[in-house]
Amino acid sequence: MWPKIIPNYSPNFSIKKRTKKKVRFIIIHYTGMKNELSAVNRLCSEKSKVSAHYFIKRDGIILNLVPDLYEAWHAGKSGWKNITSLNQFSIGIEIQNPGHGKNYKKFTSKQIISLKGLLKSLILKYKVNYRNILGHSDIAPDRKKDPGEKFPWKELAKFKLALWYKLDKKKLTKNRLIGLNLIEQNIFLKNLNKIGYQKFKIKNSPNKNKYLIKAFQRRFRQSLVNGVSDKECLMISKNLIKS
Repeated sequence: MWPKIIPNYSPNFSIKKRTKKKVRFIIIHYTGMKNELSAVNRLCSEKSKVSAHYFIKRDGIILNLVPDLYEAWHAGKSGWKNITSLNQFSIGIEIQNPGHGKNYKKFTSKQIISLKGLLKSLILKYKVNYRNILGHSDIAPDRKKDPGEKFPWKELAKFKLALWYKLDKKKLTKNRLIGLNLIEQNIFLKNLNKIGYQKFKIKNSPNKNKYLIKAFQRRFRQSLVNGVSDKECLMISKNLIKS
């Protein structure tokens, strides 16, 4: 059963209409705002210059803010594999959650049920590969943390709505915090690039790889996000490439 969607249009979108084939990604965000009214008002305010195609409230109600075939302004400076500026190629979904630094909460079961229905509908309509369902932090690791480590990627993967690994949990945790040598570290970083994470340059930042590693961990090693690669992270990265 497809979820009920209520129109609540935002003026913040690019006028030129795109083709269905151009929609290749779905990007998931949290609002990072304390309440729903403030979030919707910001996404629909001409002054803010931000928007998304869909907004999922805490009770699971979905608002359609921008029609699918118009470019919403949700991804900002972003990249995945060999593609930059993902607004052009994506549908953005905002889920109400105050986010990091504002009493970050678990997403409600109603939100996730609605999200599953919405994703199934969009995948069917635009033939989006489930590997291209991404979080904002995946495509902008130096700037964003959303939807964060409380977002249930593993649950979505059970329905082929996201990418996840297939490894024994006990075996993985035994390899946690075991450090990598230089060769293994380089293999891990190359694996991140193969998965899709882009190399990026941050001026005056000796720890630029830490952003990439944290983004990977928020997605695939959610119980420990420390920005330090280890054997567990390496195992997960290898499995994701094979899967």
